[in-house]
Amino acid sequence: MFGSHTKNDNTLIMLVNLAGAFIALGMLALSLYLSPDVPLSTKGFWAIAVLMLCVSLINFVKYRFDERIAADRIERIEQARNEKLLEDYVANDKAA
Repeated sequence: MFGSHTKNDNTLIMLVNLAGAFIALGMLALSLYLSPDVPLSTKGFWAIAVLMLCVSLINFVKYRFDERIAADRIERIEQARNEKLLEDYVANDKAA
C-alpha cells in the first residue's frame, strides 16, 4: 500500500503498545478467572464487554487513519493539479 520511502519508524512503539494491550487483557482475564466472589455469568459479561471495547477502539483508530490517508491523497492531487496549472501558465507566458 505504501512505498518504501514512506516506511514508518514507529514499529517498535507499536509492538510495545501491542504487547502492553495483550498483557493487560491477560491480567484482566486472570483476575476474572481467579475472583471467587463473582459469578460465572458476570465474569462472562465483563469479558465480552472488554473484548467489544477493544474491537470498537481498533475500528475507531482504523477509520480515523483511513480518513487521514484519504485527506492526504486529496491534498497531493490538488498540489499536482496546481503545479500543472503553473507549468502550463509559465509555458504559455514564454510562448507569447
